[in-house]
Formats: sequence, C-alpha cells, structure tokens
Amino acid sequence: MKILAHRGLWTTASDKNSMEAFVKAFEHGYGIETDVRDYMEKLVVSHNVATSECFLFEDVLKAYKESGSDMPLAINIKADGIQDILRADLNKFNIKNYFVFDMSIPEQVVYHKQDFNAFTRMSEYEKEPVLLEKSQGVWMDEWENSWINEGVIDQMRQQGKMVSIISPEIHGRDKANMWKFLKKYVDDADVMLCTDTPVEAEEYFYGN
Repeated sequence: MKILAHRGLWTTASDKNSMEAFVKAFEHGYGIETDVRDYMEKLVVSHNVATSECFLFEDVLKAYKESGSDMPLAINIKADGIQDILRADLNKFNIKNYFVFDMSIPEQVVYHKQDFNAFTRMSEYEKEPVLLEKSQGVWMDEWENSWINEGVIDQMRQQGKMVSIISPEIHGRDKANMWKFLKKYVDDADVMLCTDTPVEAEEYFYGN
C-alpha cells in the first residue's frame, strides 16, 4: 500500500498545499494529493479560486523530479478545459506515475479520450462509479458514513483497478477501524491511502 500525503506533509492547516509541504512529502517518500486549476493560462495549486499569490503546478513537478520520487501524484482537477496545459506540464518533466480525478463527468470523458491516467469516484453518494471500465482506478471517499470495506476494495482489485482511499480523519472522523482492515493491503502496491497524517500511517503500517 502506498501513502499519499493529503495536500502535502504539513503540521498546521495553513501549510496545506504549500511548496514546503510537498517538498517534505517527497523527502519522506510519500506520494501527494493536490488541487490544480488554471490562472492566467498556467496551472496553479489552489483548492479555492485562484489568485496571483498561487504558485505554479510545474514547480511541484520540478520538485518531484529533483527528489527522485516515483510515488503517485493524485491530481484533483478543479477546473474544466485544462487538459492541454496539464499535458504540457506532465510532459515537460516526463511524469508517468500520476492520476487525475474529481472532474465533472463531461470532463472525465475528455480525459479518457485523451488517454490521461484517470480515476473515477465512489462514495456513499456515488455507489456506481462512472466510466469504471475506462478508468485505471477508483477514488474511494467517505463523506459522512463508513462504507468502505474489504469486500468493495477486493471487488475493484479483482477487476484490475487501482484503489485510492480517503482516510476518515480528512473528514473529521476516527480512522482506527479503517486502518485496522487496511493492514491486509500493505503488500498491494495498487492500493493507496490518502491521509492527513502520513507519518503516523507509515509508523502504523510499516513500523516495527
């Protein structure tokens, strides 16, 4: 199982989605999840509406390459119509181990047509993943209720899909029960855990 640092490796909320948080995540050997949208014909990192203070997504990719990391980059798509810019940024740094997710359904169709690595979604509100057959994997999220279990993970893995799971603490809930059954997947490289506490996750799953 691979660990994704949700918006980087940070200790205070103000550090989320910062360059420092991403660099720390790469240094610790984690993948990352981050939010990307366009601003002035460039891609920037921002969960909310972009401003001139946002930094370029290509700076994150540059830091990733310089770190020598080969961990996954989970790219949360926050704007429509950015495929060409995103492709150019990924190609510039020869990024292969990435996936895009969370775009609208029409945009999801476009990403598949353009052969991006794309994940579909599952949650208590999205029980039937859209375009599952075309997707490389599934982004599993629990907004309010605990529904992810070994059965649903195994079902997706049997279909040859990678699985990335949102850890419950991201939504303010206890993670103990989920982390307990996820120990089954420690040796499965195509299962990922996206968490606000990657250091704790590393110690829990891989510590002596």
